[in-house]
Amino acid sequence: MHPEILSIALFWFVTAYTPGPNNVVASYSGFNFGIKKTIPHILGVTFGFTSLVLLLSVGLVNVFKLFPIIQNIIRYLGTLFLIYLAYKIAFSKSDSNSEKVANPVKFIETFIFQYLNPKGVTVAIIVVSTYVELGQNYFSYATQIIILAFLFSITSITLWTVIGKFLRKFATNDKFIKYFNYVMSSLLLLSIITFYI
Repeated sequence: MHPEILSIALFWFVTAYTPGPNNVVASYSGFNFGIKKTIPHILGVTFGFTSLVLLLSVGLVNVFKLFPIIQNIIRYLGTLFLIYLAYKIAFSKSDSNSEKVANPVKFIETFIFQYLNPKGVTVAIIVVSTYVELGQNYFSYATQIIILAFLFSITSITLWTVIGKFLRKFATNDKFIKYFNYVMSSLLLLSIITFYI
């Protein structure tokens, strides 16, 4: 067992459950399309982020240390994608019969976004570079970090989806849905600002 497992778990908990691009989109999707149609987003975030942590653990983190400009490039590409996504959310059809509207959030988009998500990439680099060191415990520590990344990803993204689905009960008309989408779009744009302060 990693000697700092509680510290790592607390860090994963705080970063996974606080509002961020993945969680905001999960609530939006849960609200507009329900839990079943949000499963591709849940799986995309979970497997995308876990695979990022896995790749960082097996040496990719050294590339970021050698070439810090890569993080800046990721930040800018991620920002552009989030602006595009915020636009899609704000101007999505506010049809109260959401079953007829296709969910714009796809598994592959969400999976790839984990490699462009400034918050996720930064968090993963911090954890791997701080808690995974070469040595006799390397494999054990890396495995624990990856398992925790998976568990916190899937539980947090599912919770935010359920919150969105729960809020749907209060959506009595298309106007409410439209305002909810505007709020989610604004929160997504607000999360971008946090990357630069």
